[in-house]
Amino acid sequence: MSNDQNIEQLKALLTPNQVKTAVDDLEAYGKDWTKVHDPKPLAIVLPKSVEQVQAVVKFANEQNLAVVPSGGRTGLSGGAVAAYGEIVVAMDLMNQVLDFNELDRSVHVQAGVITEQLQQFAEEKSLFYPVDFASAGSSQIGGNVGTNAGGIKVIRYGMTRNWVTGLKVVTGKGDILDLNHGLIKNATGYDFRHLFIGSEGTLGIVVEANIQLTRQPKDLSVLVLGVPDFAAVMKVLHAFQKDIDLTAFEFFSDIALGHVLAHGVAKPFDTEAPFYTLIEFEGVSDRTQDDVMKLFEYCMEQGWVLDGVISQSSAQLENLWQLRERISESIAPYMPYKNDISVTISKVPEFVQKVDDIVQKNYPDFEIVWFGHIGDGNMHLNILKPNEISKEEFLDKCKNVSQWVYEAVKEYGGSISAEHGVGMIKKPFLNYTRTEVELDYMRAMKKVFDPKGVMNPGKLI
Repeated sequence: MSNDQNIEQLKALLTPNQVKTAVDDLEAYGKDWTKVHDPKPLAIVLPKSVEQVQAVVKFANEQNLAVVPSGGRTGLSGGAVAAYGEIVVAMDLMNQVLDFNELDRSVHVQAGVITEQLQQFAEEKSLFYPVDFASAGSSQIGGNVGTNAGGIKVIRYGMTRNWVTGLKVVTGKGDILDLNHGLIKNATGYDFRHLFIGSEGTLGIVVEANIQLTRQPKDLSVLVLGVPDFAAVMKVLHAFQKDIDLTAFEFFSDIALGHVLAHGVAKPFDTEAPFYTLIEFEGVSDRTQDDVMKLFEYCMEQGWVLDGVISQSSAQLENLWQLRERISESIAPYMPYKNDISVTISKVPEFVQKVDDIVQKNYPDFEIVWFGHIGDGNMHLNILKPNEISKEEFLDKCKNVSQWVYEAVKEYGGSISAEHGVGMIKKPFLNYTRTEVELDYMRAMKKVFDPKGVMNPGKLI
């Protein structure tokens, strides 16, 4: 069929209003937050049911057309970019909470439910959905599942994988699989649910999910500390983690703070520091608060902390969190080249020093912004584009950075992508984290679920 005939057939499978081909729509739905590849999809389809998703996938198989699943399009690795005439299956209209069970603390949602929507639903039920990050207001649950999204609470609550008790998926063949049915315990062989979590839409499309909820945290407090060097960051983490159950432990550099302050966020205190930590914990008792203050004083005495502030209200807690959560927004105009890397916590200080030395030595004129979820070993290395060089020149230079950084990642047994996925941007470097034998098994697994290779080709593997 010609492109026009394929588009007409898609309109017949769904409705004309559910198929978009206008230039602005192709641009908006065909990309994610990356700016490396230009979007050029064939068409955008917006299904309203599992059966419509299935019909689109089967049609793609019949016509040998590629399919790109699309959630909130907030990805940072090119995983949702449609650059080669693909059909984009956007889940925006499948955005309903289908069921809630108070006894099970479980909610059944469609894949297009916004993360923040789920968080608010849980709060209305006096419960808590703990997977949280800066894009929660626009990211979708299906996309979170596809990338096994992490965020700011992983140190306490883990990744998206920890909260998915069931999935309904349409495979690359067009089969519908209903996986695990929300069960907590199920020892009946292969758990395909976990294959689809983190698969970036390369095996099929997540259409529904059973999500476990938990109790709401009580009396949260935030402590922001200025520290003299990166080694002190890890010493502070160790000191606090020994005695306090932390819900978050974040870090950011003075350069990152400078960009956030330029966007109108208030400075936490007057003392200057090279690095900052943000520590969140539940103040479940007066003793907890006393223990936190004793730890703060101890860290000051050791020279690990230069200054600090603790939230005295929920409003101040939110304001202090802005210091960390507004970083990505504040550096976005500089087209940052992002590295989302991780190692085991014990290796963090040596690893960060090595990577920072590599970047500073080879690119002394580039501004380097460090921040991340240091409590779980995940660091975000952002290299900002100078105004005087072109996008193409900047990206070309950064490819060399990535190779050197990923060599260090491999040396320390880490991951080239801790929480953002692989997509198109990191695919060339996947061998720094996965062995060739592992990659062969991944390719074989894709052929089982997607024998014609229609699902998100060119991504991940």
